[in-house]
Amino acid sequence: MIENSQSPLQKDPEEGTIKTEYDNEIVDQRSPAEKLWNRILHLGLGEVSLRAATAVVSVILVLFVIWVMSKFYLQAQGKGGAYENTPTPTQIAPITVVNLENVPALTSSFGIGRLAQPHTDRPAEPRTEITTYTIVSGDTLFGIAEKFGLQPQSLLWSNRHILGDNPENIFPGVEILIPPIDGAIYQWNTGDGLNGVSKFYNVTPDVILDWPSNNLDRNTIGDLSLPNIPAGTFVFIPGGVGEFTDWLPKYTREEPATSSISGSACGVITSGYIGYGSFIWPTTETYLSGYDYDPSTNHRAIDIAGAIGNPIYAADAGVIVYSNWNENGYGNLIVIDHGNGWQSVYAHLDTFAKYCGENVDQGEIIGTMGTTGNSTGPHLHFELRHENYGAVNPWDYLIY
Repeated sequence: MIENSQSPLQKDPEEGTIKTEYDNEIVDQRSPAEKLWNRILHLGLGEVSLRAATAVVSVILVLFVIWVMSKFYLQAQGKGGAYENTPTPTQIAPITVVNLENVPALTSSFGIGRLAQPHTDRPAEPRTEITTYTIVSGDTLFGIAEKFGLQPQSLLWSNRHILGDNPENIFPGVEILIPPIDGAIYQWNTGDGLNGVSKFYNVTPDVILDWPSNNLDRNTIGDLSLPNIPAGTFVFIPGGVGEFTDWLPKYTREEPATSSISGSACGVITSGYIGYGSFIWPTTETYLSGYDYDPSTNHRAIDIAGAIGNPIYAADAGVIVYSNWNENGYGNLIVIDHGNGWQSVYAHLDTFAKYCGENVDQGEIIGTMGTTGNSTGPHLHFELRHENYGAVNPWDYLIY
């Protein structure tokens, strides 16, 4: 019988060495790789060896990838794959010529078109001279003003001798003056002074003297109260604004108008209907066919649409203080005094149904719609006036 004389584990004096004793014989059980690595560590080359090994592994991986890709490429070449027609360094791919005449153009709604310009236009120089414009059918004061980049009131201020502060006084064939910028054109009269004219238009005399197209010489202008400006000369007043003229006289029960249509004067009216204080629509339509209420253009009324012969109603109860032709553009005109500070005005009538001095109730027919006076088509020029506030906006008081 053989006795096993294995002794306990013993450590070798060299670091990391493990030995066992078998029958008094020392045996080293480490692998050759472990022995080699321990030897490298004892020599102090461990870190350098790790770096070198990492580099070698990286190179091997790169070479492996290249080898795999080359195998895939060669297989694709042999099977007529995606790379079959790829030209080699010694082979030139054929050039295909495409006829672009029949190829439809590609467009996109998101593209920005560019138009080549062979020349550059200089911006138009600002106008300094007064020009003229002949009114055509369909023109309005607002449309003409927009065409020339002006405010409508500038056309009124520049044509008071033609339009008379009334925007409805424009007719086809009439020639009006167009100022270079917003302001006023004034036709000089004998006896006018620069101080007075400039004050009326809310500017200083220098504004008129310094405008180049007025051609006014300070050395020869003389006394500003009686300047050397010939009568009939048109001078431009940049930025000039004035006050509009109210062409409708005020008629009251105490001082009513004389009506030749009724055949007698109204006389002083000491009694009569008093209004209810509310106003109904004065005709069958309730929309506009012309100018709206616009104090900036001296149109303090609304032009209500309709046809010739449509009935015109009293907006409120009262007494007629004017029923006659008006020479200032209103044509056939009726004015009702409501006895409570209010008056209503009905212009461009075709016929009269009520005359001066008559009482009328609210909603009673007083005439028919027409296009008399300065009117470009059938409509009712309707105004509401108060003794304290003047002509007010009818939209604020009419009951729908």
